[in-house]
Amino acid sequence: MNFFPLLFIVLCSLSMLTGCNMAAPAPQKTSLELQAIQAREFETDKKTAFNSTMSVFQDLGYIVNSASYETGFITAQSPVKTGADLWGMHVPDGIMKSTKATAFVEEIRPGHAKVRLNFVNMVEQTQNEGQRIVEDTAVEQPEAYQNAFTKIQEAIFIRSATK
Repeated sequence: MNFFPLLFIVLCSLSMLTGCNMAAPAPQKTSLELQAIQAREFETDKKTAFNSTMSVFQDLGYIVNSASYETGFITAQSPVKTGADLWGMHVPDGIMKSTKATAFVEEIRPGHAKVRLNFVNMVEQTQNEGQRIVEDTAVEQPEAYQNAFTKIQEAIFIRSATK
């Protein structure tokens, strides 16, 4: 009796089962961990922090959808990228990518303002018969926020030096 075909089938089955193990999802950050990444305090008044944040959004290519100095809330969105523009490589037609951004600017004490940013990547795909699939993914990488905060600090410095 030839056991090799049976052994081959058993080994292939085992390798398929072990290959299907999915990696555990990354643990979700707590609200305090997110706030540590998304918020910074600046030694400036609310007006300067608000105007600097608006300016940085525009410098980064975002289109400001709404802004209210009274509430300190700003909403913006990056231009939509499609097709070959998406991440610099060719993708099927019907896929669009953009990033939504919000900022909340508040005075925490005289001469000190806090800015909290939130970035969300959006990928939208239109399929046959107009069906839309939208996937929103919160940006949790500290580097994205650090880059924006560095630019806000620079804008605050320039605005403060010209007063």
